[in-house]
Amino acid sequence: MSDPLIIEPATTADSCVIWLHGLGADRYDFLPVAEMLQQRLLATRFVLPQAPTRAVTINGGWAMPSWYDILAMSPARAIDQAQLEQSTQSVIELIEAQRDGGIDPKRIFLAGFSQGGAVVYHTAFLRWSGPLGGVLALSTYAPTFNAALGLSPLQAGLPVLCLHGSRDDVVLPSMGRAAYECLVQNQVQAAWKDYPMGHEVVPDEIRDIGDWLKARLG
Repeated sequence: MSDPLIIEPATTADSCVIWLHGLGADRYDFLPVAEMLQQRLLATRFVLPQAPTRAVTINGGWAMPSWYDILAMSPARAIDQAQLEQSTQSVIELIEAQRDGGIDPKRIFLAGFSQGGAVVYHTAFLRWSGPLGGVLALSTYAPTFNAALGLSPLQAGLPVLCLHGSRDDVVLPSMGRAAYECLVQNQVQAAWKDYPMGHEVVPDEIRDIGDWLKARLG
């Protein structure tokens, strides 16, 4: 994986958001959002990793930035599990690098849009066993969740904000709700917000993300 784009805050960083882009995008996709959020989060570093470029089956085999191959769209996504695990390991290494650099893991947040959000869900609830600050899940789904996640107390204690467009025709709202409801069933403190939008990010959503992060970072 290419080096991530790192956006340093105005003051010495005491917190971090690791933010994964969606399918076909790149590490610069959420740069404007990070810069907007840093106007309120003056000591928060943003780490924006870049997915590897690889063939994507559902897009006719065309190569594009992708955290994993999507083999089929319906009824639920069929994915390349091994590639998902590789991407998850990359995120774990980013968490460890921030922790080893002096950031308290309880002040490290994972955020992901669409396919990036699926990697974040998998990392936070099925692979990472240490503390984290929380999870931001934007317009995404959880292809590796099932009814009984078998969460540790640390994992079950993670706050999660699930955000989705009510008009999303790429990742259907029902897919996002299924992930959210699975978390709730497993006693995770998850919150759901939807917006009159498609598969995108809107200013109201960014404001709500800022509020949510600010409340947890002080």
